[in-house]
Amino acid sequence: MSRVLVASRNAKKLNELRRILADAGIAGIEIVGLDDVPPYPEAPETGATFEENALAKARDGAAATGLPCVADDSGIAVDALNGMPGVLSARWAGGHGDDAANNALLLAQLGDVPDERRGAQFVSTCALVVPGGEEIVVRGEWPGRVDRAPRGDGGFGYDPLFVPDGGEVSAAQLTPAEKDAVSHRGRALKQLLPALSALA
Repeated sequence: MSRVLVASRNAKKLNELRRILADAGIAGIEIVGLDDVPPYPEAPETGATFEENALAKARDGAAATGLPCVADDSGIAVDALNGMPGVLSARWAGGHGDDAANNALLLAQLGDVPDERRGAQFVSTCALVVPGGEEIVVRGEWPGRVDRAPRGDGGFGYDPLFVPDGGEVSAAQLTPAEKDAVSHRGRALKQLLPALSALA
């Protein structure tokens, strides 16, 4: 069984990759998170792009543990805000990962923006770094729009505000399987399947 580190403590992110591997029929890989390995110094996310942040996190994890490491940096890019919050998505309201505050601030900033100008994309960049080996960086995008109020209690982050193109429900109202099939992170992770399969 090959162990692959996902540089995250977010159980939902770990389970997402486990489900995608299972759906692809890839066995022989054990996904572990940061809580499953000895602590190591994690560099702050100071990159200007999702790609820079994901690669830095994956390199840190691979170097510290000797395991192949997958890291993602993701966020929402809102057209009316010139692509912001972008890499600042998790800290948009100040503290890190305060979903309710981030959602409230985004809604306030878009208060007077008409429905036809509320376009947005979820972006996920995933990096895979194999110690002493290859580095792969992939990107997935999920287009949609920002709704006027949060709906649903699934998912995390900006999911309750995000309505995917062609849909009527928010990302937080989709089942995990429905979300995996179309989400930005699902699209990015699927591009890593050939390389992950080679590690199995």
